Amino acid sequence: MLEPLFLDPSVLAILAGVGIVSGFVDAVAGGGGLIALPALLMAGLSPVAALATNKFQGMTGTGVAAFTFWRNGYVKIRNLIFAIAATFTGSFLGAMAVKSIDTGLLQTLVPFAMILIAGYFIFAPKLDNIDKTSRLDFTVFVPITGFVIGFYDGIFGPGTGSFFTIGFVTLFGMGIIKATAHTKILNLTSNAASLALFIPSGDVVWQVAIAMAAGQIFGGFLGAKTGMRFGGKFIRPLVVIVSITMAIRLLLA
Repeated sequence: MLEPLFLDPSVLAILAGVGIVSGFVDAVAGGGGLIALPALLMAGLSPVAALATNKFQGMTGTGVAAFTFWRNGYVKIRNLIFAIAATFTGSFLGAMAVKSIDTGLLQTLVPFAMILIAGYFIFAPKLDNIDKTSRLDFTVFVPITGFVIGFYDGIFGPGTGSFFTIGFVTLFGMGIIKATAHTKILNLTSNAASLALFIPSGDVVWQVAIAMAAGQIFGGFLGAKTGMRFGGKFIRPLVVIVSITMAIRLLLA
């Protein structure tokens, strides 16, 4: 259990602002943790507390974005029931296994995967909002994809949203906005699974989590609305920027 941490109201206000920016980026392209996590560490949180608090505040913004996409008809929850269950299970098992698995190989491989994702979004044919023919059976393979990426999120995490989005576009033929909407639902699920371990352990710093969550609500809503308004013209370059930034940061870690 963590010792109580009390931050100056001005610091909490700044962190709430960070939550807005992080929520906006995360709703559109994923990778909001690139912004939020360093801010939490700079505010004086321990690495474990920063990770747990980031999961909570990030889940808030992702939840708002997911709800916004759902209300606008871009995703049907009933079609994702099995995928949600599989993603939650994979993420929970990954979080449990993280202490016994060497993540050094992931630290090396993931940056190159992020560069490949950036390359795909740069050079792929025009990404529009029109669904195409799925290469795999949705009912069977989306839960499998959810479990695998969820497990990765529980163990390591960076790039989870990008991996989901690229999967929905390339494997299941979704338009970019619909792919982003489905990504938000499963990313929300994988974050919830991690929190199922972090919260009982007392790792979340609640005053910080609530302040940033307030910002995330606004940022997540604005990001989802912007993504729906501008589609691939906005989502595509932002995914590229986030993927390359994430790759550089992991390579330099």
